[in-house]
Amino acid sequence: MTRLYKFSERFTYSQMDCVFFISAIVLVSMLSFALVEHQNVFAQVKPTMQESSVKNGSYPHDVAPDPAKDGPVWFTSEFTGELGKLDPTTGNVTYIQLGKECLAEEPGCPPSNSTSFPHGVILDADGAPWVTDAGLHAMVRVDPKTEEVKVYPLPENITKKFKRSQLNTPTIDKDGMVWFTGRAGFYGKLNPETEEYKIWLAPRGPGPYGITTAPDGIVYFNSWTGNYTGRVDPKTDNLTILDPPTPNQMVRRVWSDSQSNIWVSEWAEKNLAAYFPSNSSWKEWRVPGDTPVPYGVFVDEKDKVWLTDWDETNGTQTVFRFDPTNEKFESFPLPSEHSDIHQMNGRAGEVWAAEPGVHKILVIRTGE
Repeated sequence: MTRLYKFSERFTYSQMDCVFFISAIVLVSMLSFALVEHQNVFAQVKPTMQESSVKNGSYPHDVAPDPAKDGPVWFTSEFTGELGKLDPTTGNVTYIQLGKECLAEEPGCPPSNSTSFPHGVILDADGAPWVTDAGLHAMVRVDPKTEEVKVYPLPENITKKFKRSQLNTPTIDKDGMVWFTGRAGFYGKLNPETEEYKIWLAPRGPGPYGITTAPDGIVYFNSWTGNYTGRVDPKTDNLTILDPPTPNQMVRRVWSDSQSNIWVSEWAEKNLAAYFPSNSSWKEWRVPGDTPVPYGVFVDEKDKVWLTDWDETNGTQTVFRFDPTNEKFESFPLPSEHSDIHQMNGRAGEVWAAEPGVHKILVIRTGE
């Protein structure tokens, strides 16, 4: 009996070990399956889009969202000479007048286009919007708290040479200098503390358009009709011309990813292109569709590239999301026809754009 008891005891313990082992395997399998299913569901999450209407006839052009979650979204209102501010939590929109009509006999009045015509906007480290105003021929700063407007007129030699400056897009470098492009044929920077301008004539004449500052501090701008990307070292102000592989591509907007790689839209050649400073190389990808018209470009915090397409062959314009890791495009139809998005900007989990064709502001919640 004793021997049988010990054998049964050993046998019982073995059974318990076996049951425990099998249960552990089943539990791990169930958890792994649940994790895979969760990942699959997450991967299937699609971006959502929401539009907010702004003043009819205002022609909103560029946007600059405050980095803080639910912070205000600033936008230029070209046809009314105003800077708009959208509260994304309430949908309320307020406007700040940037300038009034300027009579020709007034001192300092630009020779033409005397009303405010704000085009681009960017935020500085204090959250203050800086605007390129093609009507006032000036850089304009708005205090985000008091809404006080300060105008920095372009130097007289520039306004005399270019009757229409066509100030286009701003960016701010790591030292707080405000850089900008003038489509009439120049680029430059403004020191906000000294209020001193430094302006250079652009190689190949008219065309400077989109501009951005990379994380490594280098400033890049595109020349739309010059067909090049300009690389400027803010420490020396030296300019290097970077020619994309495809000639006559008409590069428009430009943005940088977290690795300081530069992404540009090639309007005429229907490409998305990237410049890699580490080895001074270019790469181009044909945008999907028979007749794409790539325009606005933005790189989000996950280094996904967003690109707007003005082609309406399929009934509505499109925004693409490009993943550089697998080199694949995803397309998402815009909610309104004739949106005509020129520029995009964003913050964590959100991509923002103005839709001048329908007088709306669009937010894309990326779902990532």
